[in-house]
Amino acid sequence: MELILKQDIKNLGEKDDVVNVKPGYGRNFLIPKGYATLATGSAKKVLAENLKQAAFKQDKIKKDADAIAGKLEGVKLSIGAKAGESGKIFGSVNTIQIADALKKEGFDVDRRRITFETEPKFVGEYIANLNLHKEVKVKVPFEVVAE
Repeated sequence: MELILKQDIKNLGEKDDVVNVKPGYGRNFLIPKGYATLATGSAKKVLAENLKQAAFKQDKIKKDADAIAGKLEGVKLSIGAKAGESGKIFGSVNTIQIADALKKEGFDVDRRRITFETEPKFVGEYIANLNLHKEVKVKVPFEVVAE
């Protein structure tokens, strides 16, 4: 039985894959749960068109991410935080503060796409990793200063 998957299924395939499964598995589990649909001729044509449009959108998103990455190359951020005499930060510097600092610089980056190489615990310089696209990653240096 040939099916088109609507979502990723472990050990079977990823979303929009055309897979062959035993009829009972497809008819009794995958189709009723909404994980797959029958791979008819018209469904395959719709899938091909959807994949074509998705590829076009992904290409546009990647080009936008490359443009933002090029502009971010020379940017260095400064984040203020309350710190003790030894330089240890009270609380922590988080991705929301990095996203706000980037927004002030004119870059709109979602905070969920920001990670740290090492968690900022002291006053000093650190690196933030921005995952703009699955193929476009940028390292932005930032400095934590005592307020």
